[in-house]
Amino acid sequence: MRKYLLLSFFVWISWLNAQAIDVKYQVKFGILGELGVSHAHLETNGDNYKISINAHATGMAKTLSRNRKETHISEGFIKNGQYYTKRYSIQVEHGEQKKEKVYTVDYAKKIVTKISKKYKKGKLVSQSNQTLDFFSTNDLLTLYFNLPALIDGNAKPGTYTFNAIGAERQKGKVEIYLPKSDELKKYENALGKGEYRYLTAIIYQKIFSSNKGELMIAIGKDGITQKAVLKDLVMFGDLRAERVK
Repeated sequence: MRKYLLLSFFVWISWLNAQAIDVKYQVKFGILGELGVSHAHLETNGDNYKISINAHATGMAKTLSRNRKETHISEGFIKNGQYYTKRYSIQVEHGEQKKEKVYTVDYAKKIVTKISKKYKKGKLVSQSNQTLDFFSTNDLLTLYFNLPALIDGNAKPGTYTFNAIGAERQKGKVEIYLPKSDELKKYENALGKGEYRYLTAIIYQKIFSSNKGELMIAIGKDGITQKAVLKDLVMFGDLRAERVK
């Protein structure tokens, strides 16, 4: 169940310029029902920002994942209306184990360093330091907040590729697909019909039966993702996330 919570970190796309946003999502998978809940928060203070997402498994997934919890935090600065990450951290806990990843961006040297730590029963058991083989001013969280500037309302349908810290398994590559008008029916069938802006995020993870999975997203009038459906899973059914707050 551990990777199903990843859905929580791809659905929270905001197209607003706001000082504070709080959102809650419920994640469900086929007949298994609810797998997890995530809370997302954005706050700004002058030219600085902080984005945090906390997700935890629920129900049967909580038992199977040994009470898995994930926390993602992005901190940095705002310039010309865009978010620039300076520090991105990921913390994962389950059972007696905890893993931490901390990315630090050096804008002068144009490098990103990563420190990984593993704990067991509260004790540090391993640590590694490395420099990523790509540079980016975006992490997985800021990328989506910057999409309005990167892909404006006049953008043509098609695939747009970006780099994001935290996506090393796909060599930093994140793809966003804007559908053509004749493809909107497919999105309406999967996500419901409404005053939404539809798009697809291409995610490369082992949970998919092919090399990539498609996360279909519906963004509401308030600029925040309302629903998302993850297709092409190894198991049965669709993985769905829906805003409940």
